[in-house]
Amino acid sequence: MAELSHLGASGEANMVDVGDKAETSRSATAEGFVRMRPETLALIREGNAKKGDVIGTARLAGIMAAKKTSDLIPLCHPLMLTKVAVEIAEDEALPGLRVTATAKLSGKTGVEMEALTAVSVACLTIYDMAKAADKAMEIGGIRLREKTGGKSGTYRLKD
Repeated sequence: MAELSHLGASGEANMVDVGDKAETSRSATAEGFVRMRPETLALIREGNAKKGDVIGTARLAGIMAAKKTSDLIPLCHPLMLTKVAVEIAEDEALPGLRVTATAKLSGKTGVEMEALTAVSVACLTIYDMAKAADKAMEIGGIRLREKTGGKSGTYRLKD
């Protein structure tokens, strides 16, 4: 079992010192979904949600959230992200929207939390913008799909 890097010898929470780590190219991709009634998905698709462009707004919210991750998660380092991409796609099988976010940088620590935060906030924004039509929407499946770079190397979720 791996040690928890944010815990000290007495169990206290600490920010990890990354000062001596080498800079490497790093990326992370996360995913999640918002399940909703088919009528709600149609409302979003047709651009008829009362609050406006649900998908465009959620995409921007996800990008902004990734950039603010260290303000939201107590022990995260502030990072100089070089790219954040948020993709939102319809999934009739849910029914609902699938959200994928990728964060990239060249640095001393990973960007998993930034990708996960982007997905989480994009999903919350979808909920907020469509809740007038469907309060029973479900947010779920938020997880890391892949990460590259750093000492631990590459991780890919096994389906």
